[in-house]
Amino acid sequence: MTFNNKVIWITGASSGIGRAVAMELSKQNCKLILSSRREQALLEVKQECTDPKSVEVLTLDLSDYKNMPNIVDNAISIFGRVDVLINNGGISQRSAIIDTSIEVDKKLMEIDYLGTIALSKALLPHFITNKGGQYVVVSSLMGKFSSPLRSAYCGAKHALHGFFDALRLEHDKDNIKVTMICPGFVNTNVARNALIGDGSTQGYQDTMTENGLEVHKFAKKMIKAIQKEKFEAYIGKFERFGVYVKRLSPRLIHKLVLRSKVR
Repeated sequence: MTFNNKVIWITGASSGIGRAVAMELSKQNCKLILSSRREQALLEVKQECTDPKSVEVLTLDLSDYKNMPNIVDNAISIFGRVDVLINNGGISQRSAIIDTSIEVDKKLMEIDYLGTIALSKALLPHFITNKGGQYVVVSSLMGKFSSPLRSAYCGAKHALHGFFDALRLEHDKDNIKVTMICPGFVNTNVARNALIGDGSTQGYQDTMTENGLEVHKFAKKMIKAIQKEKFEAYIGKFERFGVYVKRLSPRLIHKLVLRSKVR
C-alpha cells in the first residue's frame, strides 16, 4: 500500500506516538487529519509538519462516543474522503486491582475501547461505499499478554483485538484492512498520564518506559507495518518476544513477567 494521495486520519495526534506518526507521514504525499481534545497542541503539530497546507485539525473527545457519526461527517467533509483511520488515542493505567476504583475501569473502557470502536463503526459505511479502507489500531503488547498494575488497560486492549479481528473477517469482502499495532515500551508521556486507582494521574515516568524505543524510531517501524498491511505488528525491544513466549507456554510468560518486575 502506498500513501500517495491518501487521506489519513490520526487520533491522539497532539503528542507521543500520534504526533511522531503525523510528523513522519507528513513527509509522504498524503493529506492528514489530526485529532485529539487539545486544539492548540494539534495546531502546533500541524505547523511542525513538512507541508502544513495538507494538514487539517479536528478536535475529538473519545469519551463522547455517542457523537461519533457527526465527527465522522466533519472529517469526511474536510478532504472529501478518508482512506486510513489510525486509532491511536487513549490513556493508560498504573495501579493494583485491589486499589483501583471501578470508575477507572469504566473510563479506560469508554476511551480506549468504546470510543475507538464507535469512531470506527461510524466510519465503516464510508469505507464500504468506497470499496476499501484501512483501520490501524494502536493496541499494545498488553493486548496480547498482561502485566501487573495494568488490569484496566490490559482489559481494554484485549477487547480491541477481539472486536477488530471480527471486523476484519466480516469486511474482507469489502477490501477493508485492519492492522493492529502492538507497542512495547516507547519513550512517551504515557506513564506520566496514566491513571492510578483513584482516577488521578500518576504524574511521573517509569524506568521501563523511559528506556523504551525512541518515539520517532517507533513511528517509522509502525508506518512500515501499515504500508505492508500487516494483520499485527509487535514493535519494541526484548519485550516483544513475550507474544511468542505466551503462544508457547502461558505459564512461562507468567513467570517471566513476574521476574521482570515490570512496574
